[in-house]
Amino acid sequence: MTSPSSAADYRVIAGRLAFPSKAYIDGGWHEAASGKVFENINPATGAVLGTVAHGDAADVDKAVAAARRSFEDGAWSRAAPEERKAVLLRLADLVRAHAVELAVMESLDSGKTIKDCLNEIGHEVPTFFQWYAELADKSFGKVAPTGEKTVAMIVKEPVGVVGLVLPWNFPLLMAAWKLAPALAAGCSAVLKPAEQTPLTALRLAELATEAGLPAGVLNVVPGFGETAGQAIGRHNDIDVVSFTGSTEVGAYFLKYASESNLKPVGLEMGGKSPFIVLEDADIDDALIASAINAAFWNGGQNCSANMRQIIDLKVKDTFLHRVLEKTRALVVGDPLDPGTDLGSMVSAEHQSRVLSYIEAGKSEGARLLAGGGASAGLPGCFVDPTVFDGVTPAMRVAREEIFGPVLGVIGANGVDEALKIARDTDYGLHATIFTRDIDKAFHLAKRLPCGTVAVNGFTEGNVTTPFGGYKRSGSLARDNGTEAVEQYLQTKTIWVSLR
Repeated sequence: MTSPSSAADYRVIAGRLAFPSKAYIDGGWHEAASGKVFENINPATGAVLGTVAHGDAADVDKAVAAARRSFEDGAWSRAAPEERKAVLLRLADLVRAHAVELAVMESLDSGKTIKDCLNEIGHEVPTFFQWYAELADKSFGKVAPTGEKTVAMIVKEPVGVVGLVLPWNFPLLMAAWKLAPALAAGCSAVLKPAEQTPLTALRLAELATEAGLPAGVLNVVPGFGETAGQAIGRHNDIDVVSFTGSTEVGAYFLKYASESNLKPVGLEMGGKSPFIVLEDADIDDALIASAINAAFWNGGQNCSANMRQIIDLKVKDTFLHRVLEKTRALVVGDPLDPGTDLGSMVSAEHQSRVLSYIEAGKSEGARLLAGGGASAGLPGCFVDPTVFDGVTPAMRVAREEIFGPVLGVIGANGVDEALKIARDTDYGLHATIFTRDIDKAFHLAKRLPCGTVAVNGFTEGNVTTPFGGYKRSGSLARDNGTEAVEQYLQTKTIWVSLR
Protein backbone atom coordinates (compact mmCIF):
# COMPACT_ATOMS: atom_id res chain seq x y z
CA MET A 1 0.00 0.00 0.00
CA THR A 2 1.53 3.30 -1.13
CA SER A 3 0.02 6.25 0.71
CA PRO A 4 -0.05 9.92 -0.25
CA SER A 5 2.20 12.19 1.81
CA SER A 6 0.19 15.37 2.36
CA ALA A 7 -3.21 16.62 3.44
CA ALA A 8 -3.64 18.15 -0.02
CA ASP A 9 -3.23 14.72 -1.61
CA TYR A 10 -5.85 13.22 0.68
CA ARG A 11 -8.25 16.07 -0.04
CA VAL A 12 -7.96 15.30 -3.75
CA ILE A 13 -8.88 11.68 -3.02
CA ALA A 14 -11.74 12.84 -0.79
CA GLY A 15 -13.10 14.97 -3.59
CA ARG A 16 -13.30 11.94 -5.89
CA LEU A 17 -15.09 9.61 -3.49
CA ALA A 18 -18.58 8.35 -4.15
CA PHE A 19 -20.21 7.83 -0.76
CA PRO A 20 -22.60 4.89 -0.30
CA SER A 21 -26.11 6.10 0.47
CA LYS A 22 -28.32 3.00 0.51
CA ALA A 23 -28.68 -0.21 2.48
CA TYR A 24 -26.93 -3.26 1.02
CA ILE A 25 -29.33 -6.21 1.06
CA ASP A 26 -29.27 -9.50 -0.86
CA GLY A 27 -26.32 -8.45 -3.00
CA GLY A 28 -27.58 -5.02 -4.06
CA TRP A 29 -28.38 -1.45 -3.03
CA HIS A 30 -31.81 -0.59 -1.60
CA GLU A 31 -33.54 2.55 -0.37
CA ALA A 32 -35.08 2.32 3.09
CA ALA A 33 -38.60 0.90 2.92
CA SER A 34 -39.88 4.09 4.56
CA GLY A 35 -37.98 6.29 2.12
CA LYS A 36 -36.35 8.06 5.07
CA VAL A 37 -32.71 9.16 5.13
CA PHE A 38 -30.40 10.75 7.68
CA GLU A 39 -27.53 13.17 7.16
CA ASN A 40 -23.98 11.90 7.28
CA ILE A 41 -21.79 14.65 8.80
CA ASN A 42 -18.02 15.12 8.86
CA PRO A 43 -17.42 15.94 12.55
CA ALA A 44 -14.10 17.68 11.84
CA THR A 45 -15.75 20.33 9.67
CA GLY A 46 -19.50 20.11 10.22
CA ALA A 47 -19.96 19.57 6.47
CA VAL A 48 -22.71 17.22 5.31
CA LEU A 49 -21.14 14.40 3.31
CA GLY A 50 -24.50 13.20 2.05
CA THR A 51 -27.54 11.26 3.18
CA VAL A 52 -27.87 7.58 4.07
CA ALA A 53 -30.91 5.29 4.05
CA HIS A 54 -32.56 5.25 7.47
CA GLY A 55 -33.25 1.57 7.95
CA ASP A 56 -35.87 0.36 10.40
CA ALA A 57 -37.71 -2.87 11.26
CA ALA A 58 -39.00 -3.36 7.70
CA ASP A 59 -35.49 -3.18 6.29
CA VAL A 60 -34.16 -5.52 8.97
CA ASP A 61 -36.95 -7.98 8.09
CA LYS A 62 -35.88 -7.83 4.45
CA ALA A 63 -32.22 -8.33 5.33
CA VAL A 64 -32.97 -11.23 7.70
CA ALA A 65 -35.10 -12.93 5.06
CA ALA A 66 -32.21 -12.68 2.58
CA ALA A 67 -29.74 -13.94 5.17
CA ARG A 68 -31.99 -16.86 6.13
CA ARG A 69 -32.54 -17.86 2.51
CA SER A 70 -28.81 -17.73 1.80
CA PHE A 71 -28.08 -19.77 4.91
CA GLU A 72 -30.64 -22.45 4.14
CA ASP A 73 -29.68 -22.81 0.48
CA GLY A 74 -26.19 -23.77 1.63
CA ALA A 75 -24.15 -21.91 -0.99
CA TRP A 76 -22.08 -20.48 1.87
CA SER A 77 -23.08 -22.36 5.02
CA ARG A 78 -22.48 -25.80 3.47
CA ALA A 79 -19.65 -24.77 1.14
CA ALA A 80 -16.38 -26.63 1.58
CA PRO A 81 -14.20 -24.76 4.10
CA GLU A 82 -11.54 -24.17 1.46
CA GLU A 83 -14.15 -22.39 -0.70
CA ARG A 84 -15.02 -19.99 2.13
CA LYS A 85 -11.31 -19.55 2.71
CA ALA A 86 -10.70 -18.54 -0.91
CA VAL A 87 -13.46 -15.89 -0.85
CA LEU A 88 -12.24 -14.38 2.43
CA LEU A 89 -8.67 -14.25 1.14
CA ARG A 90 -9.90 -12.41 -1.96
CA LEU A 91 -11.78 -10.01 0.30
CA ALA A 92 -8.60 -9.36 2.28
CA ASP A 93 -6.78 -8.56 -0.96
CA LEU A 94 -9.56 -6.21 -2.09
CA VAL A 95 -9.44 -4.32 1.21
CA ARG A 96 -5.69 -3.89 0.76
CA ALA A 97 -6.17 -2.70 -2.81
CA HIS A 98 -8.77 -0.12 -1.74
CA ALA A 99 -7.16 0.77 1.60
CA VAL A 100 -6.42 4.42 0.83
CA GLU A 101 -9.94 5.04 -0.50
CA LEU A 102 -11.48 3.32 2.55
CA ALA A 103 -9.18 5.15 4.97
CA VAL A 104 -10.06 8.58 3.57
CA MET A 105 -13.76 7.67 3.65
CA GLU A 106 -13.51 6.60 7.28
CA SER A 107 -11.50 9.66 8.31
CA LEU A 108 -14.14 11.95 6.78
CA ASP A 109 -16.96 9.94 8.35
CA SER A 110 -15.55 9.71 11.88
CA GLY A 111 -12.97 12.46 12.45
CA LYS A 112 -10.27 9.83 13.01
CA THR A 113 -6.77 10.70 11.86
CA ILE A 114 -5.77 9.46 8.45
CA LYS A 115 -2.67 7.76 9.86
CA ASP A 116 -4.80 5.69 12.25
CA CYS A 117 -7.28 4.85 9.49
CA LEU A 118 -4.48 3.78 7.15
CA ASN A 119 -2.94 1.54 9.80
CA GLU A 120 -6.23 -0.07 10.75
CA ILE A 121 -7.63 -0.49 7.24
CA GLY A 122 -4.39 -1.09 5.36
CA HIS A 123 -3.03 -3.66 7.81
CA GLU A 124 -5.35 -4.82 10.59
CA VAL A 125 -8.63 -5.23 8.70
CA PRO A 126 -7.22 -7.44 5.90
CA THR A 127 -5.22 -9.37 8.51
CA PHE A 128 -8.46 -10.33 10.24
CA PHE A 129 -10.08 -11.60 7.06
CA GLN A 130 -6.92 -13.48 6.13
CA TRP A 131 -6.42 -15.03 9.58
CA TYR A 132 -9.99 -16.32 9.87
CA ALA A 133 -9.88 -17.47 6.25
CA GLU A 134 -6.88 -19.62 7.11
CA LEU A 135 -8.70 -20.91 10.19
CA ALA A 136 -11.78 -22.01 8.20
CA ASP A 137 -10.28 -25.33 7.08
CA LYS A 138 -8.37 -26.02 10.29
CA SER A 139 -11.19 -26.49 12.78
CA PHE A 140 -11.91 -30.06 13.82
CA GLY A 141 -14.68 -31.84 15.70
CA LYS A 142 -14.21 -34.73 18.14
CA VAL A 143 -15.07 -38.40 18.51
CA ALA A 144 -16.14 -39.36 22.01
CA PRO A 145 -14.84 -42.55 23.66
CA THR A 146 -17.50 -45.28 23.42
CA GLY A 147 -17.87 -49.02 23.23
CA GLU A 148 -17.30 -50.82 19.95
CA LYS A 149 -21.00 -50.81 19.02
CA THR A 150 -21.31 -47.02 19.08
CA VAL A 151 -19.75 -44.03 17.34
CA ALA A 152 -20.34 -40.64 18.99
CA MET A 153 -19.25 -37.59 17.04
CA ILE A 154 -19.19 -34.02 18.36
CA VAL A 155 -19.40 -31.56 15.48
CA LYS A 156 -19.55 -27.79 15.16
CA GLU A 157 -22.10 -26.18 12.85
CA PRO A 158 -22.69 -22.53 11.90
CA VAL A 159 -25.32 -21.07 14.18
CA GLY A 160 -27.33 -19.51 11.34
CA VAL A 161 -28.19 -15.83 10.90
CA VAL A 162 -26.20 -13.46 13.09
CA GLY A 163 -26.88 -9.83 13.92
CA LEU A 164 -23.75 -7.72 14.23
CA VAL A 165 -24.12 -4.28 15.82
CA LEU A 166 -21.06 -2.03 15.58
CA PRO A 167 -19.68 1.00 17.43
CA TRP A 168 -18.51 4.22 15.80
CA ASN A 169 -14.96 4.43 17.18
CA PHE A 170 -13.33 1.82 14.89
CA PRO A 171 -15.95 1.40 12.15
CA LEU A 172 -14.30 -0.94 9.65
CA LEU A 173 -12.01 -2.67 12.13
CA MET A 174 -14.95 -3.67 14.34
CA ALA A 175 -16.78 -4.90 11.24
CA ALA A 176 -13.80 -7.15 10.52
CA TRP A 177 -13.59 -8.30 14.14
CA LYS A 178 -17.11 -9.67 13.90
CA LEU A 179 -17.62 -10.49 10.23
CA ALA A 180 -14.41 -12.42 9.64
CA PRO A 181 -15.07 -15.19 12.22
CA ALA A 182 -18.82 -15.23 11.50
CA LEU A 183 -18.27 -15.72 7.77
CA ALA A 184 -15.47 -18.21 8.30
CA ALA A 185 -17.88 -20.25 10.45
CA GLY A 186 -20.42 -20.32 7.60
CA CYS A 187 -23.01 -17.91 9.01
CA SER A 188 -25.03 -15.30 7.16
CA ALA A 189 -25.05 -11.81 8.67
CA VAL A 190 -27.13 -8.70 9.12
CA LEU A 191 -24.78 -5.90 10.13
CA LYS A 192 -25.75 -2.51 11.51
CA PRO A 193 -23.01 0.10 11.50
CA ALA A 194 -23.26 3.00 13.94
CA GLU A 195 -25.38 5.81 12.54
CA GLN A 196 -22.42 8.19 12.94
CA THR A 197 -20.12 6.08 10.74
CA PRO A 198 -21.98 3.96 8.17
CA LEU A 199 -19.86 4.46 5.06
CA THR A 200 -17.00 1.95 5.15
CA ALA A 201 -19.19 -0.97 6.26
CA LEU A 202 -21.45 -0.34 3.26
CA ARG A 203 -18.46 -0.21 0.92
CA LEU A 204 -17.10 -3.42 2.48
CA ALA A 205 -20.32 -5.24 1.59
CA GLU A 206 -19.87 -4.26 -2.04
CA LEU A 207 -16.27 -5.51 -1.98
CA ALA A 208 -17.41 -8.80 -0.38
CA THR A 209 -19.74 -9.40 -3.32
CA GLU A 210 -16.87 -8.66 -5.68
CA ALA A 211 -14.78 -11.23 -3.78
CA GLY A 212 -17.42 -13.90 -4.45
CA LEU A 213 -19.61 -13.87 -1.33
CA PRO A 214 -23.06 -15.14 -2.38
CA ALA A 215 -25.97 -12.71 -2.34
CA GLY A 216 -27.70 -12.51 1.01
CA VAL A 217 -24.77 -13.73 3.09
CA LEU A 218 -23.79 -10.19 4.11
CA ASN A 219 -26.44 -7.50 4.49
CA VAL A 220 -25.76 -4.01 5.86
CA VAL A 221 -28.64 -1.96 7.25
CA PRO A 222 -27.72 1.58 8.33
CA GLY A 223 -29.99 3.15 10.90
CA PHE A 224 -30.35 4.20 14.50
CA GLY A 225 -30.19 2.09 17.63
CA GLU A 226 -33.82 2.55 18.53
CA THR A 227 -34.92 1.54 15.02
CA ALA A 228 -32.58 -0.84 13.19
CA GLY A 229 -30.63 -1.85 16.29
CA GLN A 230 -33.68 -2.74 18.34
CA ALA A 231 -35.21 -4.58 15.37
CA ILE A 232 -32.10 -6.77 15.18
CA GLY A 233 -32.15 -7.40 18.92
CA ARG A 234 -35.83 -8.39 18.91
CA HIS A 235 -35.90 -10.35 15.66
CA ASN A 236 -37.14 -13.90 16.11
CA ASP A 237 -35.23 -15.21 13.09
CA ILE A 238 -31.80 -13.96 14.17
CA ASP A 239 -29.94 -16.70 16.00
CA VAL A 240 -27.14 -14.75 17.69
CA VAL A 241 -26.34 -11.07 18.26
CA SER A 242 -22.83 -9.74 18.77
CA PHE A 243 -22.72 -6.16 20.05
CA THR A 244 -19.90 -3.72 20.75
CA GLY A 245 -20.78 -0.42 22.37
CA SER A 246 -21.81 1.13 25.66
CA THR A 247 -22.80 -0.87 28.73
CA GLU A 248 -26.15 0.90 28.79
CA VAL A 249 -27.06 -0.19 25.26
CA GLY A 250 -25.64 -3.68 25.79
CA ALA A 251 -28.17 -4.15 28.60
CA TYR A 252 -30.96 -3.39 26.13
CA PHE A 253 -29.82 -6.26 23.90
CA LEU A 254 -30.14 -8.68 26.82
CA LYS A 255 -33.66 -7.33 27.37
CA TYR A 256 -34.51 -7.68 23.67
CA ALA A 257 -33.30 -11.28 23.67
CA SER A 258 -35.33 -12.15 26.77
CA GLU A 259 -38.47 -10.70 25.20
CA SER A 260 -38.04 -12.44 21.83
CA ASN A 261 -36.41 -15.78 21.02
CA LEU A 262 -33.81 -15.96 23.83
CA LYS A 263 -30.99 -15.62 21.30
CA PRO A 264 -27.47 -15.63 22.77
CA VAL A 265 -25.94 -12.15 22.96
CA GLY A 266 -22.20 -11.50 22.87
CA LEU A 267 -21.32 -8.19 24.53
CA GLU A 268 -18.13 -6.12 24.43
CA MET A 269 -18.86 -2.90 26.26
CA GLY A 270 -17.35 -0.09 28.29
CA GLY A 271 -14.28 0.18 30.45
CA LYS A 272 -12.46 2.29 33.01
CA SER A 273 -9.11 0.66 32.67
CA PRO A 274 -6.12 1.30 34.97
CA PHE A 275 -2.56 2.11 33.91
CA ILE A 276 -0.37 1.14 36.87
CA VAL A 277 3.20 2.38 37.31
CA LEU A 278 5.07 0.89 40.27
CA GLU A 279 7.99 2.60 42.02
CA ASP A 280 10.61 0.37 40.34
CA ALA A 281 9.44 1.14 36.78
CA ASP A 282 11.76 2.96 34.41
CA ILE A 283 10.11 6.27 33.53
CA ASP A 284 11.59 6.10 30.05
CA ASP A 285 10.43 7.01 26.56
CA ALA A 286 8.64 3.68 26.08
CA LEU A 287 6.61 4.05 29.28
CA ILE A 288 5.62 7.64 28.52
CA ALA A 289 4.69 6.75 24.96
CA SER A 290 2.45 3.98 26.32
CA ALA A 291 0.86 6.35 28.85
CA ILE A 292 0.07 8.88 26.13
CA ASN A 293 -1.22 6.22 23.74
CA ALA A 294 -3.30 4.56 26.43
CA ALA A 295 -5.17 7.78 27.17
CA PHE A 296 -5.20 9.66 23.86
CA TRP A 297 -5.18 7.06 21.07
CA ASN A 298 -8.16 7.70 18.78
CA GLY A 299 -8.91 10.80 20.83
CA GLY A 300 -9.55 8.63 23.88
CA GLN A 301 -12.58 7.19 22.07
CA ASN A 302 -11.58 3.66 22.93
CA CYS A 303 -13.25 1.21 25.31
CA SER A 304 -9.89 -0.01 26.59
CA ALA A 305 -8.43 3.48 27.09
CA ASN A 306 -6.30 3.65 30.26
CA MET A 307 -7.40 7.04 31.55
CA ARG A 308 -7.05 6.03 35.23
CA GLN A 309 -3.28 6.27 35.54
CA ILE A 310 -2.32 4.98 38.99
CA ILE A 311 1.23 6.13 39.66
CA ASP A 312 3.37 5.31 42.68
CA LEU A 313 3.95 8.49 44.68
CA LYS A 314 7.73 7.99 44.55
CA VAL A 315 7.80 8.43 40.76
CA LYS A 316 4.66 10.51 40.19
CA ASP A 317 6.37 13.89 39.79
CA THR A 318 8.82 12.54 37.21
CA PHE A 319 6.02 10.77 35.39
CA LEU A 320 3.82 13.88 35.28
CA HIS A 321 6.64 16.12 34.06
CA ARG A 322 7.33 13.84 31.10
CA VAL A 323 3.65 13.20 30.33
CA LEU A 324 2.94 16.92 30.22
CA GLU A 325 5.85 17.48 27.82
CA LYS A 326 4.46 14.88 25.43
CA THR A 327 0.84 16.00 25.84
CA ARG A 328 1.64 19.63 25.00
CA ALA A 329 3.48 18.49 21.86
CA LEU A 330 0.47 16.60 20.46
CA VAL A 331 -1.00 18.11 17.30
CA VAL A 332 -4.79 18.47 17.24
CA GLY A 333 -6.22 19.33 13.85
CA ASP A 334 -7.22 18.27 10.36
CA PRO A 335 -7.69 14.49 10.39
CA LEU A 336 -6.56 14.29 6.74
CA ASP A 337 -3.16 15.79 7.61
CA PRO A 338 -0.64 12.97 8.24
CA GLY A 339 1.00 15.18 10.87
CA THR A 340 -2.12 15.30 13.04
CA ASP A 341 -2.03 13.28 16.27
CA LEU A 342 -5.62 13.80 17.47
CA GLY A 343 -8.63 14.28 15.22
CA SER A 344 -12.10 15.35 16.26
CA MET A 345 -14.68 13.75 18.50
CA VAL A 346 -17.22 11.79 16.49
CA SER A 347 -20.05 14.32 16.89
CA ALA A 348 -21.00 17.62 18.53
CA GLU A 349 -23.11 15.68 21.01
CA HIS A 350 -20.14 13.57 22.04
CA GLN A 351 -17.84 16.59 22.23
CA SER A 352 -20.30 18.19 24.65
CA ARG A 353 -20.35 15.00 26.75
CA VAL A 354 -16.56 14.89 27.02
CA LEU A 355 -16.36 18.60 27.92
CA SER A 356 -18.97 18.07 30.64
CA TYR A 357 -16.74 15.41 32.23
CA ILE A 358 -13.78 17.79 32.15
CA GLU A 359 -15.89 20.38 33.96
CA ALA A 360 -16.93 17.72 36.49
CA GLY A 361 -13.26 16.91 37.13
CA LYS A 362 -12.48 20.55 37.82
CA SER A 363 -15.54 21.05 40.03
CA GLU A 364 -14.74 17.94 42.09
CA GLY A 365 -11.24 19.17 42.86
CA ALA A 366 -8.96 17.49 40.33
CA ARG A 367 -6.06 19.77 39.31
CA LEU A 368 -6.08 20.66 35.61
CA LEU A 369 -2.53 20.61 34.20
CA ALA A 370 -3.13 20.64 30.43
CA GLY A 371 -5.98 21.07 27.98
CA GLY A 372 -9.41 21.32 29.48
CA GLY A 373 -11.58 22.57 26.67
CA ALA A 374 -12.59 22.65 23.03
CA SER A 375 -9.67 23.23 20.67
CA ALA A 376 -9.48 26.92 19.78
CA GLY A 377 -9.60 27.93 16.12
CA LEU A 378 -10.88 24.60 14.81
CA PRO A 379 -14.36 24.44 13.26
CA GLY A 380 -15.39 20.92 14.23
CA CYS A 381 -15.86 18.79 17.32
CA PHE A 382 -12.35 18.95 18.77
CA VAL A 383 -11.23 18.59 22.39
CA ASP A 384 -7.70 19.35 23.55
CA PRO A 385 -5.80 16.48 25.23
CA THR A 386 -6.40 16.99 28.92
CA VAL A 387 -4.35 15.99 31.96
CA PHE A 388 -5.61 16.01 35.55
CA ASP A 389 -3.57 15.44 38.69
CA GLY A 390 -5.01 14.91 42.14
CA VAL A 391 -7.76 12.59 40.92
CA THR A 392 -9.31 10.49 43.67
CA PRO A 393 -11.08 7.14 43.20
CA ALA A 394 -14.46 8.62 44.17
CA MET A 395 -14.51 11.29 41.45
CA ARG A 396 -16.75 10.87 38.42
CA VAL A 397 -13.73 11.19 36.10
CA ALA A 398 -12.26 8.16 37.90
CA ARG A 399 -15.43 6.07 37.89
CA GLU A 400 -17.36 6.79 34.69
CA GLU A 401 -16.30 6.15 31.12
CA ILE A 402 -15.44 9.49 29.50
CA PHE A 403 -14.54 8.24 26.01
CA GLY A 404 -12.46 11.29 25.26
CA PRO A 405 -8.85 12.57 25.50
CA VAL A 406 -8.63 12.84 29.28
CA LEU A 407 -5.75 11.44 31.35
CA GLY A 408 -6.25 11.40 35.13
CA VAL A 409 -3.41 10.69 37.56
CA ILE A 410 -4.11 9.00 40.90
CA GLY A 411 -1.26 8.70 43.37
CA ALA A 412 -0.69 5.33 45.10
CA ASN A 413 1.51 4.40 48.03
CA GLY A 414 2.89 0.98 47.08
CA VAL A 415 1.70 -2.14 45.27
CA ASP A 416 -1.20 -2.99 47.55
CA GLU A 417 -2.79 0.45 47.35
CA ALA A 418 -2.32 0.53 43.57
CA LEU A 419 -4.10 -2.82 43.29
CA LYS A 420 -6.91 -1.70 45.59
CA ILE A 421 -7.53 1.43 43.51
CA ALA A 422 -7.30 -0.48 40.23
CA ARG A 423 -9.87 -3.04 41.35
CA ASP A 424 -12.31 -0.37 42.54
CA THR A 425 -14.44 -0.19 39.39
CA ASP A 426 -17.61 -1.64 37.93
CA TYR A 427 -15.74 -2.45 34.72
CA GLY A 428 -13.21 -5.13 33.82
CA LEU A 429 -11.91 -4.75 30.30
CA HIS A 430 -8.20 -3.94 30.32
CA ALA A 431 -5.22 -2.99 32.48
CA THR A 432 -1.58 -2.04 31.95
CA ILE A 433 1.22 -2.62 34.46
CA PHE A 434 4.74 -1.18 34.41
CA THR A 435 7.34 -2.77 36.68
CA ARG A 436 10.79 -4.34 36.42
CA ASP A 437 9.76 -7.06 38.90
CA ILE A 438 8.15 -9.99 37.08
CA ASP A 439 6.80 -11.37 40.36
CA LYS A 440 4.92 -8.13 41.02
CA ALA A 441 3.68 -8.10 37.44
CA PHE A 442 2.17 -11.58 37.76
CA HIS A 443 0.86 -10.82 41.24
CA LEU A 444 -1.12 -7.87 39.88
CA ALA A 445 -2.10 -9.53 36.59
CA LYS A 446 -3.69 -12.48 38.37
CA ARG A 447 -5.61 -10.25 40.77
CA LEU A 448 -6.98 -7.72 38.30
CA PRO A 449 -10.52 -8.78 37.27
CA CYS A 450 -10.32 -7.86 33.59
CA GLY A 451 -10.10 -9.50 30.19
CA THR A 452 -6.67 -8.28 29.06
CA VAL A 453 -3.60 -7.31 31.09
CA ALA A 454 -0.63 -5.73 29.31
CA VAL A 455 2.75 -5.67 31.04
CA ASN A 456 5.41 -3.05 30.25
CA GLY A 457 3.59 -1.76 27.19
CA PHE A 458 0.04 -0.67 26.35
CA THR A 459 -1.57 -3.14 23.94
CA GLU A 460 -4.86 -4.90 23.33
CA GLY A 461 -3.07 -7.89 21.78
CA ASN A 462 -3.76 -8.86 18.18
CA VAL A 463 -5.94 -11.12 16.04
CA THR A 464 -4.59 -14.25 17.76
CA THR A 465 -5.68 -13.30 21.29
CA PRO A 466 -9.26 -13.02 22.60
CA PHE A 467 -10.59 -9.60 23.61
CA GLY A 468 -13.47 -8.91 25.97
CA GLY A 469 -14.27 -8.02 29.52
CA TYR A 470 -15.35 -9.01 32.99
CA LYS A 471 -18.21 -7.49 34.99
CA ARG A 472 -19.96 -4.57 33.24
CA SER A 473 -17.46 -4.64 30.39
CA GLY A 474 -18.82 -7.73 28.66
CA SER A 475 -20.21 -11.23 28.53
CA LEU A 476 -18.53 -14.62 28.28
CA ALA A 477 -18.23 -14.20 24.51
CA ARG A 478 -14.94 -12.94 23.07
CA ASP A 479 -13.87 -11.19 19.90
CA ASN A 480 -10.58 -12.20 18.24
CA GLY A 481 -8.58 -15.38 18.54
CA THR A 482 -10.04 -18.82 17.96
CA GLU A 483 -12.46 -17.97 20.77
CA ALA A 484 -14.33 -15.52 18.51
CA VAL A 485 -15.48 -18.30 16.21
CA GLU A 486 -17.17 -20.10 19.10
CA GLN A 487 -19.98 -17.54 19.38
CA TYR A 488 -20.90 -18.23 15.73
CA LEU A 489 -20.97 -22.04 16.07
CA GLN A 490 -23.23 -24.48 17.84
CA THR A 491 -22.35 -27.94 19.06
CA LYS A 492 -24.11 -31.09 17.86
CA THR A 493 -23.69 -34.66 19.01
CA ILE A 494 -24.27 -37.42 16.42
CA TRP A 495 -24.68 -40.76 18.19
CA VAL A 496 -24.58 -43.81 15.89
CA SER A 497 -25.46 -47.30 17.09
CA LEU A 498 -23.67 -49.95 15.05
CA ARG A 499 -25.06 -53.45 14.31
